[in-house]
Amino acid sequence: MSEWIHRPVLLEECVEALNIRPDGVYLDGTLGRGGHSEQIVKRLASGRLICVDRDQAALDAARERLAPWVDRVTLIHSNFDRVDEILDELSLPGVDGMLFDLGVSSPQLDDGTRGFSYMADAPLDMRMDRDEGLTAASVVNTWPQEELKRILSQYGEERYAPQIAGAIVRSRADKPIATTLELVEVVKSAMPGKALREKQHPAKRTFQAIRIAVNDELACVERMLQRAVPRLNRGGRLAVITFHSLEDRIVKTGLAGFARGCTCPPDFPICVCGKTPQVRLVNKKPILPGEQEIEENPRARSAKLRVAEKL
Repeated sequence: MSEWIHRPVLLEECVEALNIRPDGVYLDGTLGRGGHSEQIVKRLASGRLICVDRDQAALDAARERLAPWVDRVTLIHSNFDRVDEILDELSLPGVDGMLFDLGVSSPQLDDGTRGFSYMADAPLDMRMDRDEGLTAASVVNTWPQEELKRILSQYGEERYAPQIAGAIVRSRADKPIATTLELVEVVKSAMPGKALREKQHPAKRTFQAIRIAVNDELACVERMLQRAVPRLNRGGRLAVITFHSLEDRIVKTGLAGFARGCTCPPDFPICVCGKTPQVRLVNKKPILPGEQEIEENPRARSAKLRVAEKL
């Protein structure tokens, strides 16, 4: 039961942001360990909580954790970018709040067999949903060099992307790169000595890039935003936690678009597009974890919470 000791990221801030009503209907689109869900469902009386995760292992673990509130909880094995279809299948026209805690979850990182970690040797997998076909091994061993360079640069913001992509292609020509630590060694071989001496692990950005590609994470976030906002009831809140700049940029830009409304050029004398704001931004700047939370949970360091309310 040690996995339940750690607090979810920005827990109190998320609960406050959702402005939970005891009779409301809420959706946790990234169930993970169930820590956020537990605090949401505790505040419901006649309300309902829909818990979504693409990782079946998360749903299995949550059944035990959320068992005391089983009459108020619905567990769904799906990707959060299908939020509109999920609500349709449940005959719910809208909900009073949605929470999305993006990126890889702590249990996925901590389970060395899943292939997310550059610290433990495991088959190159990195799938959040093990029913999906594309694995990290497929990306590493079959994608063209230019495509590898693109994702390393774009998704990992890796300054040595060309060198690493080249090293991967040369290595796999000899034999397939099968495990996480084999990939780590290939990455290290492509980097100069000064990069290997940096505080950050040399393979961190590469693993992030491949993981994002395997799970189509950035496109999922874009689709989620476009589908989630229209399904919020008036006064309903959307809360999104991001962990790196690429995700945060998508969320910030997407919510700003829903808050702006009119898309006519500034020199138009009157609005002809007819679009009106759909949300208001509850906080102009993202909510960040405090020093104590970062000290207790270093993974929270890069977390940003953005909140919008449906008009």
